Amino acid sequence: MKSNHLLMQVIVLVALVATLGSLYFSEIRAYAPCEMCWYQRIIMYPMALMSLISVIRKEMNIAYYLLVFSSIGIVAAIYHYALQKLSVFSDLNMCTGVSCTVQYINWFGFITIPFLALIANIIIFVCSIIIIKNLKKGRITNGK
Repeated sequence: MKSNHLLMQVIVLVALVATLGSLYFSEIRAYAPCEMCWYQRIIMYPMALMSLISVIRKEMNIAYYLLVFSSIGIVAAIYHYALQKLSVFSDLNMCTGVSCTVQYINWFGFITIPFLALIANIIIFVCSIIIIKNLKKGRITNGK
């Protein structure tokens, strides 16, 4: 289905922007990533590679894996954002080295780096669900 291919291209774009954005903040702006940032990178970087390969090979079943990765990314980003924005969670800060409560950016009073990671993961999650539903619908209509 063409819509699946387009959705996978959206995932590639989002994952690449998130990957390049994280590298921009650490390598160009010299913001030292905290422990939670590293975990979120470990989740996002493979999604960029997997989705790119999926677009090239026109293999949409990778959406199942992207769904799992983005789900974990959503949980990690929510926890990290809560550490930054909710004082109740500051006692749960288990980060070593750079504090996970540091807000290098705080646009409009709520957009931080974990918030951007959350949005990226949500977009990937939603696109993956739609792709999976389309794949299942295609199997049913094809008699499989």
